[in-house]
Amino acid sequence: MASSVTPAATHTSIHSDFETTRFFLPDLVSDCHYPLRLNPDCYPVSRASEQWLLDGARLAEPKATAFMGLHAGELSAACYPDADAFHLRVCSDFLNWLFNMDDWLDEFDVDSTLGMRECCMSAFRDPINFQTEKHGGEMCKSYFSRFIQTGGPGCTERFIHTMDLFFIAATKEADDRATGRAIDLESYIAIRRDTSGCKPCFALIEYAALIDLPDKVMSHPVIMAMEEASNDLVTWSNDIFSYNKEQSRHDTNNMISVLMREQGLNLQDAVDYVGRLCKGTIQRFEDNRNILPSWGEELDRQVAIYIDGLQNWIVGSLHWSFDSTRYFGKNGHTIKQDRIVKLLPKRPL
Repeated sequence: MASSVTPAATHTSIHSDFETTRFFLPDLVSDCHYPLRLNPDCYPVSRASEQWLLDGARLAEPKATAFMGLHAGELSAACYPDADAFHLRVCSDFLNWLFNMDDWLDEFDVDSTLGMRECCMSAFRDPINFQTEKHGGEMCKSYFSRFIQTGGPGCTERFIHTMDLFFIAATKEADDRATGRAIDLESYIAIRRDTSGCKPCFALIEYAALIDLPDKVMSHPVIMAMEEASNDLVTWSNDIFSYNKEQSRHDTNNMISVLMREQGLNLQDAVDYVGRLCKGTIQRFEDNRNILPSWGEELDRQVAIYIDGLQNWIVGSLHWSFDSTRYFGKNGHTIKQDRIVKLLPKRPL
Protein backbone atom coordinates (compact mmCIF):
# COMPACT_ATOMS: atom_id res chain seq x y z
CA MET A 1 0.00 0.00 0.00
CA ALA A 2 1.45 3.31 -1.07
CA SER A 3 1.42 6.11 1.48
CA SER A 4 2.56 9.68 1.84
CA VAL A 5 4.00 11.74 4.65
CA THR A 6 1.91 14.55 6.08
CA PRO A 7 3.65 17.84 5.22
CA ALA A 8 5.04 19.82 8.09
CA ALA A 9 3.26 22.99 9.06
CA THR A 10 5.04 26.10 7.89
CA HIS A 11 4.78 29.69 9.06
CA THR A 12 5.63 31.53 5.87
CA SER A 13 3.14 34.32 5.43
CA ILE A 14 2.13 37.43 7.30
CA HIS A 15 -1.21 38.76 6.08
CA SER A 16 -1.94 41.26 8.89
CA ASP A 17 -5.04 43.32 8.12
CA PHE A 18 -5.72 41.43 4.88
CA GLU A 19 -6.16 38.19 6.77
CA THR A 20 -8.73 39.65 9.11
CA THR A 21 -11.06 40.22 6.16
CA ARG A 22 -10.36 37.48 3.59
CA PHE A 23 -8.26 34.49 2.61
CA PHE A 24 -7.12 32.77 -0.58
CA LEU A 25 -8.31 29.29 -1.52
CA PRO A 26 -5.73 26.79 -2.77
CA ASP A 27 -6.24 25.95 -6.43
CA LEU A 28 -7.69 22.49 -5.82
CA VAL A 29 -9.62 22.39 -9.09
CA SER A 30 -6.45 22.84 -11.15
CA ASP A 31 -4.71 20.17 -9.09
CA CYS A 32 -7.38 17.66 -10.16
CA HIS A 33 -7.14 16.54 -13.78
CA TYR A 34 -9.90 13.94 -13.76
CA PRO A 35 -12.71 14.44 -16.31
CA LEU A 36 -15.97 15.88 -14.99
CA ARG A 37 -19.02 14.08 -16.38
CA LEU A 38 -22.71 14.67 -15.74
CA ASN A 39 -25.46 12.07 -15.83
CA PRO A 40 -27.87 12.82 -18.74
CA ASP A 41 -30.85 12.40 -16.37
CA CYS A 42 -29.42 15.04 -14.02
CA TYR A 43 -32.02 17.77 -14.14
CA PRO A 44 -35.37 15.93 -14.09
CA VAL A 45 -34.09 13.59 -11.37
CA SER A 46 -32.62 16.46 -9.35
CA ARG A 47 -35.82 18.48 -9.38
CA ALA A 48 -37.96 15.46 -8.42
CA SER A 49 -35.55 14.61 -5.60
CA GLU A 50 -35.65 18.16 -4.27
CA GLN A 51 -39.43 18.02 -4.07
CA TRP A 52 -39.18 14.65 -2.29
CA LEU A 53 -36.91 16.18 0.37
CA LEU A 54 -39.06 19.29 0.81
CA ASP A 55 -42.13 17.13 1.32
CA GLY A 56 -40.40 14.56 3.55
CA ALA A 57 -38.47 16.95 5.79
CA ARG A 58 -41.33 19.49 6.01
CA LEU A 59 -38.84 22.32 5.62
CA ALA A 60 -40.14 25.78 6.45
CA GLU A 61 -38.67 29.12 5.41
CA PRO A 62 -35.91 30.21 5.38
CA LYS A 63 -34.55 26.64 5.37
CA ALA A 64 -36.59 25.64 2.31
CA THR A 65 -35.09 28.42 0.19
CA ALA A 66 -31.58 27.65 1.44
CA PHE A 67 -32.09 23.99 0.59
CA MET A 68 -33.02 24.82 -3.01
CA GLY A 69 -29.51 26.20 -3.49
CA LEU A 70 -27.88 22.96 -2.32
CA HIS A 71 -28.12 21.18 -5.69
CA ALA A 72 -27.31 17.75 -4.23
CA GLY A 73 -28.92 16.23 -7.32
CA GLU A 74 -26.23 17.83 -9.46
CA LEU A 75 -23.60 16.39 -7.13
CA SER A 76 -25.20 12.96 -7.53
CA ALA A 77 -25.20 13.34 -11.31
CA ALA A 78 -21.47 14.14 -11.30
CA CYS A 79 -20.60 11.30 -8.92
CA TYR A 80 -22.81 8.65 -10.56
CA PRO A 81 -22.74 9.77 -14.21
CA ASP A 82 -23.52 6.32 -15.67
CA ALA A 83 -26.45 5.39 -13.40
CA ASP A 84 -29.89 4.94 -14.92
CA ALA A 85 -32.65 7.30 -13.80
CA PHE A 86 -34.03 4.93 -11.12
CA HIS A 87 -30.68 4.38 -9.44
CA LEU A 88 -29.65 8.02 -9.82
CA ARG A 89 -32.87 9.04 -8.06
CA VAL A 90 -32.07 6.82 -5.07
CA CYS A 91 -28.56 8.31 -4.90
CA SER A 92 -29.92 11.84 -5.19
CA ASP A 93 -32.57 11.24 -2.53
CA PHE A 94 -29.92 9.86 -0.22
CA LEU A 95 -27.60 12.83 -0.69
CA ASN A 96 -30.41 15.33 -0.17
CA TRP A 97 -31.36 13.44 2.99
CA LEU A 98 -27.72 13.23 4.15
CA PHE A 99 -27.09 16.98 3.86
CA ASN A 100 -30.36 17.70 5.64
CA MET A 101 -29.54 15.12 8.33
CA ASP A 102 -26.10 16.69 8.78
CA ASP A 103 -27.76 20.06 9.43
CA TRP A 104 -30.17 18.51 11.92
CA LEU A 105 -27.40 16.69 13.78
CA ASP A 106 -25.42 19.92 14.13
CA GLU A 107 -28.22 21.10 16.42
CA PHE A 108 -28.86 17.79 18.24
CA ASP A 109 -27.58 16.83 21.68
CA VAL A 110 -26.26 13.34 22.42
CA ASP A 111 -29.63 11.83 23.33
CA SER A 112 -31.34 13.22 20.23
CA THR A 113 -28.50 11.95 18.02
CA LEU A 114 -28.72 8.48 19.57
CA GLY A 115 -32.48 8.50 19.05
CA MET A 116 -32.07 9.38 15.38
CA ARG A 117 -29.43 6.69 15.01
CA GLU A 118 -31.73 4.05 16.48
CA CYS A 119 -34.58 5.16 14.23
CA CYS A 120 -32.58 5.25 10.99
CA MET A 121 -30.70 2.02 11.64
CA SER A 122 -34.02 0.26 12.28
CA ALA A 123 -35.31 1.67 8.99
CA PHE A 124 -32.25 0.34 7.17
CA ARG A 125 -32.66 -3.11 8.69
CA ASP A 126 -36.34 -3.35 7.78
CA PRO A 127 -37.44 -0.46 5.54
CA ILE A 128 -40.75 -2.09 4.70
CA ASN A 129 -42.13 -2.99 8.12
CA PHE A 130 -40.42 -0.54 10.48
CA GLN A 131 -42.79 2.23 11.57
CA THR A 132 -41.74 5.68 12.75
CA GLU A 133 -43.06 9.22 12.97
CA LYS A 134 -39.60 10.81 12.70
CA HIS A 135 -39.24 12.58 9.37
CA GLY A 136 -35.63 11.42 9.03
CA GLY A 137 -36.67 7.79 9.53
CA GLU A 138 -39.58 8.04 7.11
CA MET A 139 -37.25 9.30 4.40
CA CYS A 140 -34.82 6.44 5.15
CA LYS A 141 -37.64 3.98 4.56
CA SER A 142 -38.48 5.69 1.28
CA TYR A 143 -35.07 5.61 -0.39
CA PHE A 144 -33.79 2.40 1.18
CA SER A 145 -36.85 0.37 0.25
CA ARG A 146 -35.91 1.25 -3.34
CA PHE A 147 -32.21 0.58 -2.71
CA ILE A 148 -32.79 -3.03 -1.62
CA GLN A 149 -34.69 -3.84 -4.81
CA THR A 150 -31.37 -4.18 -6.69
CA GLY A 151 -28.57 -3.64 -4.13
CA GLY A 152 -26.38 -6.72 -3.66
CA PRO A 153 -25.91 -8.23 -0.19
CA GLY A 154 -22.31 -7.03 0.25
CA CYS A 155 -23.07 -3.53 -1.02
CA THR A 156 -26.18 -3.34 1.17
CA GLU A 157 -24.34 -4.40 4.31
CA ARG A 158 -21.52 -1.94 3.58
CA PHE A 159 -24.04 0.86 3.26
CA ILE A 160 -25.76 -0.02 6.54
CA HIS A 161 -22.49 -0.49 8.44
CA THR A 162 -20.98 2.77 7.26
CA MET A 163 -24.19 4.66 8.06
CA ASP A 164 -23.89 3.33 11.60
CA LEU A 165 -20.32 4.62 11.71
CA PHE A 166 -21.69 8.00 10.59
CA PHE A 167 -24.17 8.16 13.47
CA ILE A 168 -21.63 6.90 16.03
CA ALA A 169 -19.20 9.65 14.96
CA ALA A 170 -21.99 12.25 15.00
CA THR A 171 -22.78 11.22 18.58
CA LYS A 172 -19.13 11.73 19.53
CA GLU A 173 -19.25 15.18 17.93
CA ALA A 174 -22.39 16.05 19.88
CA ASP A 175 -20.69 15.01 23.10
CA ASP A 176 -17.63 17.11 22.25
CA ARG A 177 -19.89 20.13 21.63
CA ALA A 178 -21.68 19.63 24.93
CA THR A 179 -18.47 19.33 26.95
CA GLY A 180 -16.45 21.91 25.03
CA ARG A 181 -13.80 19.27 24.39
CA ALA A 182 -11.15 20.24 21.81
CA ILE A 183 -9.68 17.27 19.95
CA ASP A 184 -6.25 17.03 18.34
CA LEU A 185 -5.60 16.80 14.60
CA GLU A 186 -5.14 13.02 14.51
CA SER A 187 -8.39 12.42 16.37
CA TYR A 188 -10.19 14.96 14.21
CA ILE A 189 -9.08 13.26 10.98
CA ALA A 190 -10.22 9.86 12.24
CA ILE A 191 -13.71 10.98 13.24
CA ARG A 192 -14.11 13.21 10.16
CA ARG A 193 -13.69 10.22 7.88
CA ASP A 194 -16.97 8.93 9.32
CA THR A 195 -18.91 12.19 9.80
CA SER A 196 -18.22 13.11 6.17
CA GLY A 197 -20.73 10.50 5.00
CA CYS A 198 -18.41 9.52 2.15
CA LYS A 199 -18.31 5.84 3.09
CA PRO A 200 -22.00 5.11 2.39
CA CYS A 201 -21.69 7.27 -0.74
CA PHE A 202 -18.97 4.90 -1.91
CA ALA A 203 -21.29 1.92 -1.34
CA LEU A 204 -23.67 3.70 -3.70
CA ILE A 205 -21.01 3.44 -6.43
CA GLU A 206 -21.57 -0.32 -6.41
CA TYR A 207 -25.33 0.10 -6.15
CA ALA A 208 -25.53 2.54 -9.07
CA ALA A 209 -23.36 0.30 -11.27
CA LEU A 210 -25.24 -2.90 -10.33
CA ILE A 211 -22.10 -4.58 -9.01
CA ASP A 212 -21.39 -6.22 -5.65
CA LEU A 213 -17.70 -6.58 -4.98
CA PRO A 214 -16.60 -9.49 -2.76
CA ASP A 215 -15.03 -8.94 0.65
CA LYS A 216 -11.62 -10.11 -0.60
CA VAL A 217 -11.57 -7.05 -2.85
CA MET A 218 -13.13 -4.53 -0.49
CA SER A 219 -10.85 -5.51 2.40
CA HIS A 220 -7.67 -5.32 0.30
CA PRO A 221 -5.26 -2.65 1.64
CA VAL A 222 -4.90 -0.96 -1.75
CA ILE A 223 -8.65 -0.60 -2.24
CA MET A 224 -9.01 0.67 1.32
CA ALA A 225 -6.18 3.16 0.76
CA MET A 226 -7.85 4.50 -2.40
CA GLU A 227 -11.16 4.87 -0.55
CA GLU A 228 -9.40 6.72 2.24
CA ALA A 229 -7.62 9.04 -0.19
CA SER A 230 -10.93 9.87 -1.90
CA ASN A 231 -12.64 10.40 1.44
CA ASP A 232 -9.84 12.65 2.65
CA LEU A 233 -9.91 14.82 -0.49
CA VAL A 234 -13.67 15.28 -0.35
CA THR A 235 -13.62 15.88 3.40
CA TRP A 236 -10.58 18.13 3.75
CA SER A 237 -11.51 20.27 0.74
CA ASN A 238 -14.97 20.60 2.28
CA ASP A 239 -13.38 21.89 5.47
CA ILE A 240 -11.71 24.62 3.41
CA PHE A 241 -14.90 25.49 1.53
CA SER A 242 -17.14 25.46 4.61
CA TYR A 243 -14.75 27.28 6.95
CA ASN A 244 -16.14 30.76 6.30
CA LYS A 245 -19.73 29.80 7.05
CA GLU A 246 -18.68 27.81 10.09
CA GLN A 247 -16.44 30.50 11.63
CA SER A 248 -19.28 33.00 11.31
CA ARG A 249 -21.42 30.85 13.62
CA HIS A 250 -18.51 30.13 16.01
CA ASP A 251 -18.24 26.48 14.89
CA THR A 252 -14.66 25.27 15.43
CA ASN A 253 -15.21 21.66 14.29
CA ASN A 254 -13.10 22.15 11.18
CA MET A 255 -9.57 21.08 10.27
CA ILE A 256 -8.53 24.69 9.73
CA SER A 257 -9.66 25.66 13.22
CA VAL A 258 -7.94 22.59 14.69
CA LEU A 259 -4.65 23.52 12.98
CA MET A 260 -4.84 27.15 14.09
CA ARG A 261 -5.42 26.08 17.67
CA GLU A 262 -3.03 23.12 17.84
CA GLN A 263 -0.12 24.33 15.72
CA GLY A 264 -0.46 28.08 16.13
CA LEU A 265 -0.97 28.76 12.42
CA ASN A 266 -2.63 31.89 11.15
CA LEU A 267 -5.70 31.45 8.94
CA GLN A 268 -3.97 31.59 5.55
CA ASP A 269 -1.19 29.23 6.63
CA ALA A 270 -3.77 26.77 7.95
CA VAL A 271 -5.73 26.95 4.68
CA ASP A 272 -2.54 26.44 2.66
CA TYR A 273 -1.57 23.50 4.87
CA VAL A 274 -4.89 21.75 4.26
CA GLY A 275 -4.53 22.55 0.57
CA ARG A 276 -1.19 20.72 0.48
CA LEU A 277 -2.82 17.78 2.24
CA CYS A 278 -5.55 17.74 -0.41
CA LYS A 279 -3.00 17.71 -3.22
CA GLY A 280 -1.27 14.83 -1.47
CA THR A 281 -4.47 12.78 -1.40
CA ILE A 282 -4.66 12.77 -5.20
CA GLN A 283 -1.05 11.58 -5.39
CA ARG A 284 -1.86 8.92 -2.80
CA PHE A 285 -4.85 7.82 -4.88
CA GLU A 286 -2.70 7.51 -8.02
CA ASP A 287 0.17 5.77 -6.22
CA ASN A 288 -2.22 3.08 -5.06
CA ARG A 289 -3.93 2.84 -8.44
CA ASN A 290 -0.51 1.93 -9.87
CA ILE A 291 -0.17 -1.07 -7.54
CA LEU A 292 -3.69 -2.46 -7.85
CA PRO A 293 -3.57 -6.28 -7.89
CA SER A 294 -5.57 -8.41 -10.30
CA TRP A 295 -8.48 -10.61 -9.32
CA GLY A 296 -9.24 -11.98 -12.78
CA GLU A 297 -10.86 -10.41 -15.84
CA GLU A 298 -14.46 -10.01 -14.59
CA LEU A 299 -13.59 -8.76 -11.10
CA ASP A 300 -10.96 -6.43 -12.55
CA ARG A 301 -13.69 -4.93 -14.78
CA GLN A 302 -15.89 -4.31 -11.74
CA VAL A 303 -13.00 -2.93 -9.70
CA ALA A 304 -12.24 -0.49 -12.53
CA ILE A 305 -15.85 0.74 -12.34
CA TYR A 306 -15.53 1.21 -8.59
CA ILE A 307 -12.21 3.07 -8.85
CA ASP A 308 -13.72 5.29 -11.55
CA GLY A 309 -16.54 6.02 -9.11
CA LEU A 310 -14.08 7.10 -6.42
CA GLN A 311 -12.43 9.34 -8.99
CA ASN A 312 -15.82 10.83 -9.91
CA TRP A 313 -16.35 11.69 -6.26
CA ILE A 314 -13.04 13.54 -6.15
CA VAL A 315 -13.66 15.70 -9.19
CA GLY A 316 -17.42 15.96 -8.82
CA SER A 317 -17.33 17.23 -5.26
CA LEU A 318 -14.71 19.87 -6.08
CA HIS A 319 -16.73 21.44 -8.89
CA TRP A 320 -20.09 21.07 -7.15
CA SER A 321 -18.82 22.99 -4.09
CA PHE A 322 -18.73 26.15 -6.21
CA ASP A 323 -22.00 25.45 -8.05
CA SER A 324 -23.95 24.96 -4.82
CA THR A 325 -24.87 27.98 -2.68
CA ARG A 326 -24.13 25.99 0.50
CA TYR A 327 -20.62 27.37 1.01
CA PHE A 328 -20.23 30.53 -1.06
CA GLY A 329 -23.80 31.73 -1.53
CA LYS A 330 -24.34 33.10 -5.03
CA ASN A 331 -20.65 33.98 -5.41
CA GLY A 332 -19.38 30.45 -6.09
CA HIS A 333 -18.45 30.97 -9.73
CA THR A 334 -16.57 34.19 -8.99
CA ILE A 335 -14.72 32.62 -6.06
CA LYS A 336 -13.87 29.59 -8.20
CA GLN A 337 -12.03 31.97 -10.54
CA ASP A 338 -10.32 34.44 -8.20
CA ARG A 339 -10.17 32.14 -5.12
CA ILE A 340 -10.71 35.06 -2.73
CA VAL A 341 -13.07 34.42 0.18
CA LYS A 342 -14.25 37.43 2.16
CA LEU A 343 -14.79 36.53 5.79
CA LEU A 344 -18.35 36.75 7.03
CA PRO A 345 -18.91 38.67 10.28
CA LYS A 346 -19.40 36.50 13.33
CA ARG A 347 -22.98 36.15 14.49
CA PRO A 348 -23.83 37.43 17.96
CA LEU A 349 -23.55 34.70 20.58
